[in-house]
Amino acid sequence: MDTKKEVLSILDEVLSLGGAAAQFDLDTPLLGALPDLDSMAVVGLINMLEERFGFIVEDDEIDGSTFACVGSLVEFVDGKLA
Repeated sequence: MDTKKEVLSILDEVLSLGGAAAQFDLDTPLLGALPDLDSMAVVGLINMLEERFGFIVEDDEIDGSTFACVGSLVEFVDGKLA
C-alpha cells in the first residue's frame, strides 16, 4: 500500500481540494498553510484515516506536529500501521 497516495487522497476528499492534493509532496505544509484545514477538518481527517486504515487514534497520540506537513502525517499513519 502506498501510504502517501492514500493520505493525499483522504486530504483531497476531506478538504474538497478537487484533486490538488495529488501535487503535494512530503514537505508540503498543512496546518496553518491550508485555510480549509481547521479544527473541524482535522477531526474529519482523523475519522477518515481511522476508517480507511482500520486503526484507532487516541487523543494523546496526536498534536499539531502530526499535521505540520504531508510527511509528518504519512509518518504518523505508517507508525500506526507498523
